Amino acid sequence: MTAIQHSTVQRGAIQRISAGRRFKDRLVQTLVYLSFAIAVVPLVAVLWMVIRNGIARLDMEFLTHSMRNIGAREVGGGAYHAILGTLEQVLLASIISIPVGLLTAIYLVEYGRGDRLSRAISFFVDVMTGIPSVVSGLFVLAFWILALGMPFSGFAGALALSILMMPTVVRSAEEMLRLVPNDLREASYALGVPKWRTIAKVVLPTAFTGIATGVMLAIARVTGETAPLLLTVFFTDSINSDPFNGPQMGLPLYVFDQAGRPTDAAVDRAWAGALTLILIVMLLNLVARLISWWRSPARGR
Repeated sequence: MTAIQHSTVQRGAIQRISAGRRFKDRLVQTLVYLSFAIAVVPLVAVLWMVIRNGIARLDMEFLTHSMRNIGAREVGGGAYHAILGTLEQVLLASIISIPVGLLTAIYLVEYGRGDRLSRAISFFVDVMTGIPSVVSGLFVLAFWILALGMPFSGFAGALALSILMMPTVVRSAEEMLRLVPNDLREASYALGVPKWRTIAKVVLPTAFTGIATGVMLAIARVTGETAPLLLTVFFTDSINSDPFNGPQMGLPLYVFDQAGRPTDAAVDRAWAGALTLILIVMLLNLVARLISWWRSPARGR
């Protein structure tokens, strides 16, 4: 075989290999796009249904009035008391779970280093991640309300929500802290900076963007939980701005309550409440994205 013939054979083999690779690449790319479409279609369908059914009732009256003195068959009323309750309950849950979760993640990454206590903590965090939301509500109901004799309140609901938030905060913060290069820690130690100050001034600011995103996602996750509130907050049609005293409505409970009433007016209020809840969750995710953009290296922060 001459050199020209050998070169021709090599070019043919390369072309066949290239054609096979291009086919596999197109096939995988098509499968990825198809999987994305399959995942997005149900989400778009749900959003479209909620927007179509809830936008007509989502007005100023709905956002500024409660259901006090509004009968099940009457038109009118709103979800102000439920919106206020959800915001207060989620805020209290965040105040409880974010410091505990962040400190736990700091211990696991900076101090634990695989000892027996850190392994036990990681195990229980994994167990808490898979706990159904109704179990956290049952725990708060049994311990806080029945055993200690505390009343149904927004704070009881916040306790249940904080149980659901903690593992998400711990895991997200732990992963972000592990991504901080050890060179930054070692450079700080070389300058004589103590470990706690290195964590506070070097590690946490470096991982701030990822931690903030994880916290916002944890908040968005518990905002729509219904089962824990059903067992700990109870129902009310009046405005209760005190989360520590008496039943306090939440948006998930409001949707659940209105959807169960056999009137068109109540169902319309349920759709509007669901749309309001989706908007709140989307706003929280938008805040997380803005924080990530604001603290991005491209801005020099």
